[in-house]
Amino acid sequence: MSRKSEGFADLRPLERRREQRAWYWYDWANSAYVTTVATVLFAPYLITVAEQAACGYVSDSDKGLDCQSNLAVLGLSIAPGALPSYIVTFSTILSAILLPLLGAIADRTENKKGLLAGFAWTGAAFAALLWFCRDGNWEIGAVAVIGANLCLGASTVFNDSILPLISDEDERDRVSSRGWAFGYLGGGLLLAINLVMVLMHDSFGMDKALAVRISMLSAAVWWAAFTVIPYLRLRNHPPEHVVEASGGVVAQSFGQLWATLKDLRNYPMALTFLVAYLFFNDGIQTVIASSSTYGEKQLGFGTSVLIGTILMVQFVAFFGALIFGAAASRWGAKPVIMIGLGVWMGIVVVALLLPEKQVLPFLLMGVAIGIVLGGTQALARSYFSLLIPRGREGEFFSFYHAMDRGTSWFGTLTFGVVYQLTGSYRPAIFALIVFFILGLLLLSRVDTARGMREAGNAPLSA
Repeated sequence: MSRKSEGFADLRPLERRREQRAWYWYDWANSAYVTTVATVLFAPYLITVAEQAACGYVSDSDKGLDCQSNLAVLGLSIAPGALPSYIVTFSTILSAILLPLLGAIADRTENKKGLLAGFAWTGAAFAALLWFCRDGNWEIGAVAVIGANLCLGASTVFNDSILPLISDEDERDRVSSRGWAFGYLGGGLLLAINLVMVLMHDSFGMDKALAVRISMLSAAVWWAAFTVIPYLRLRNHPPEHVVEASGGVVAQSFGQLWATLKDLRNYPMALTFLVAYLFFNDGIQTVIASSSTYGEKQLGFGTSVLIGTILMVQFVAFFGALIFGAAASRWGAKPVIMIGLGVWMGIVVVALLLPEKQVLPFLLMGVAIGIVLGGTQALARSYFSLLIPRGREGEFFSFYHAMDRGTSWFGTLTFGVVYQLTGSYRPAIFALIVFFILGLLLLSRVDTARGMREAGNAPLSA
């Protein structure tokens, strides 16, 4: 009997590869919204629409009125220029509260791909509402982005919880890195097309506002359309090692969430990594968010240089994620992440010393950011997956993303406070080195082998 069994080929690696290729496409799908809408076009466009509402502008030609009026929002006086920040902050805090519950639900359901797609398509529908954000109707834009951001966070929890189900421990870094690389490539391609449309809108016979609305709509359609691929090609995986709880699905999920909160002390390496991630990821996000402001206000670069740098970072990050994935396969994820954090520290030191209006040094810094950007984030995802118990991937990844969203204001607050105290963006950007130092020190205390034993995962092959 054993001889006959030995005659059958093990098709599981082929099945995993097929699912992995399908899984990559969700990073490709949602990155279009992240880059085109959330990162580049939404904030300046919503400010323009909010100014129309506050000041009664009918068209851009009316701005000579130099109106300084604010919006009345829930009894508060809000400056149009601050509105996008408040909206993003509100959606971020709401995500941090709701995501852990969704993670518990993810662990109790077989149909993770269906929930991933459902949240993705709902998020894309919210994003498509931006088409109707015009003529002072900023409220539509607020609802659209809050809904899209919530659904993006929810779909990402389900997407990341699938990673351990379609890859062995030895494959995890490669698969996660390729997913991130796909995301940067897809997001960069659509962003390049949309920026051409926006910057050359006259050549296409449309005004700038229409070009922006078409671009944001294209990101919503892209997100929805490419989500079809993982929905059709991934398969459902039965839940494993589910925490026992009574009641319906929601009651059981609350029970599992409470059990996991009490149980976190049994996974000290996973918990230590989460705190390390809190610091270094906040540093990364703040550098990215503040780079355009730093380039424009401190270094004196125009829009064309900043847009070109954004596009370059997107495409360099594609190769950076692949390079980091290959390096992790050889030396392990943890040392490669630590090297990446060292590079991030070097980036903020160089930013402190960059000369004004010198394009080449600024572009070289952009190349360095692109190389480590995708790599550190991709390996953080795959490394964390090694430290969490099977059957509870969704819940642990929901904490992972809640940590990201719930503390993402630390870095921006530090940047803003240092700028206010010094009057210069140079010490403000340099102050972020504290986040990378703390993240590096905490990460150095994570024992990978011990963390995998605590989680009950197989040790990595030599």
